[in-house]
Amino acid sequence: MARELDWQVSGDEGRRTLAVAGVVDRAHTPRLAEQLLALLPGHGARLTLDLSQVEALDGSAVALLVHAWRESTRSGGQLVIGAASEAARRSLTLYRTREDPPAPPPPPGFLEGLGDLALSLPVAARDLAQLAADTTFALGRALGRPTRRRLGAAIEQAYHIGYRALPIVALICFLVGLTLAFQSAYQLQQFGAAIFVANLTAISVIREMGPLMTAILVAGRSGSAIAAEVATMKVAEEVDALQVMGLDAIEYLAVPRLLAILVTVPVLTVGADLVGVLGGFIVGTFYLDISPIAYLNQTLDSLGPKDLLTGLTKSVVFAWGIGLIGLYYGFRVRGGAAEVGRMTTASVVAAIFFIIVADCLFSVLFYIVL
Repeated sequence: MARELDWQVSGDEGRRTLAVAGVVDRAHTPRLAEQLLALLPGHGARLTLDLSQVEALDGSAVALLVHAWRESTRSGGQLVIGAASEAARRSLTLYRTREDPPAPPPPPGFLEGLGDLALSLPVAARDLAQLAADTTFALGRALGRPTRRRLGAAIEQAYHIGYRALPIVALICFLVGLTLAFQSAYQLQQFGAAIFVANLTAISVIREMGPLMTAILVAGRSGSAIAAEVATMKVAEEVDALQVMGLDAIEYLAVPRLLAILVTVPVLTVGADLVGVLGGFIVGTFYLDISPIAYLNQTLDSLGPKDLLTGLTKSVVFAWGIGLIGLYYGFRVRGGAAEVGRMTTASVVAAIFFIIVADCLFSVLFYIVL
């Protein structure tokens, strides 16, 4: 026969013990609540609950204990569980609740963020170099062994990266060529040298603006897509599934995307160069009243093989960097959907930063060499 609820208080004012015995269920919880809340410890006080003689403890009793613990914590006191019977331990485990989540740590300051960046850069550079080596080796191996090529996947990626990007690339580069011609005409007309608008526009577009604008647009459109696709596969454990099936994730996922972007970006750059020069041609013929033949002859005379080589070399390096950066951020993702978005954004920022830095270095190099 179950014992009736009973309790006994012992100890002095600051260190009391409440020994509870019998059955503590919904019918008896209100009686215990009156006694427990009356003994609730205040600032610096401590109340120990002895549950060694408890025969049963239901959910209402556990809720009472949790409420009392939170109230004592807010008032600066301590409510702790001492000895407990098997029935009491089982109920406390079954209805266990966690403490209120701690407040998030304050965001790192400028110096802390700078230190974290300095510590993480060598590791990130090592991982990126490892991925670059593995991907480039796998690409060369796939090109040398036709049986290892995934031409279908590469063609599909080329369609999305190149063909579907052609309208926006053509429109932006046409407007850039138009703007360059207008700005150069504003200055050159003052010296009676409007014909040289053709020279300035053609060289600026083919050596600089065509490859640069194409790479930035591809980085924002296709580099982010590569990072998001691979990151989603990583989160969904599809990359792990490929490894379990004995497939190389680098060869299966990275090679088709890198091959497609290496092929399509130079082609897009050539198209961007043509429409950029076309924008300057429209300004020269309709605004500056230069004859079409004279404008075209001036354009052709100003260009040489080194100008085309400069733009195409830049486009290949830009494509290689965009593809590798997108793959790097895709493969390093950890966590859920929020992390996928964060890594996608980081890949775009890193790719554009790489493009600007590489373009600056190429400009210095080609100025010295060519």
